[in-house]
Amino acid sequence: MSPDPAGIEPTTDERPMGVLGEPNEGRVLHASLAGVVYARHPVRTHLVTPADTDAAAVVGRYVGSLGDDVRLVAVSERMVAITQGRSYPMDTIRPGRLAKLLVRYVTRPGYGIGLGTAETMQLAIGEVGAPRILLAAAASAVTKPFGIHGVFYRIAGRQASAIDGPTSYTIPPYNQAATLGPRDPDGAARTIAAALDAPVAIIDANDAGCAVLGASPGVDRRFVERLFADNPLGQAREQTPICVVREVRWPDGEDLPSEPRRRLIPP
Repeated sequence: MSPDPAGIEPTTDERPMGVLGEPNEGRVLHASLAGVVYARHPVRTHLVTPADTDAAAVVGRYVGSLGDDVRLVAVSERMVAITQGRSYPMDTIRPGRLAKLLVRYVTRPGYGIGLGTAETMQLAIGEVGAPRILLAAAASAVTKPFGIHGVFYRIAGRQASAIDGPTSYTIPPYNQAATLGPRDPDGAARTIAAALDAPVAIIDANDAGCAVLGASPGVDRRFVERLFADNPLGQAREQTPICVVREVRWPDGEDLPSEPRRRLIPP
């Protein structure tokens, strides 16, 4: 039930693999928080598939040795989930009656599919259970007429909201796949951190903001969410599921970079 690597389309991106010195297209490298400047270096990798069963090995391969100025390594939750075998081609998912019913009432978030297909709804039911999804749907139905949005995802929980559906701009073969959130994201973060000897956060970022799904001990989750609020890695075909965050000494007298801001406001 995993994407077939044989179906992968070649990328036309000619940038080198590894830690990049420039931001992804349309994104910015530097950002400041509380007067401190950080460089958020995208890390370009091969196209990760279920054949890559060790997320820590993938990260270590492309990050290499880290200097003392590295504050954090952030890793895409989708990449971690793929290495855990939690990504499924859409045509292998069989939605049940409940998923087909509930999806009619889902408002798509505007920055992805979310649970807006019967297939992703079915994955959510399997992940957190039908009773919780029904409770979330009922609460949403009651609160939405009053202009209160987002109740469904708050009640359904992080594991449901972390499910990624296919979009036209996602790199193949994941433009035809749905991916669950990673299993035990805190544990995954600890494993990667031990391999790198650096703090690690597993992030779910899009143009509406960032959520930390897992982190190694000592990581300030709110700091990470603020630093990645503008989604510097992008969410299309950049092929940069890792970010190395460095603290930067900014030249005296020069204006500091802006603080990160969400690019989209969720409904």
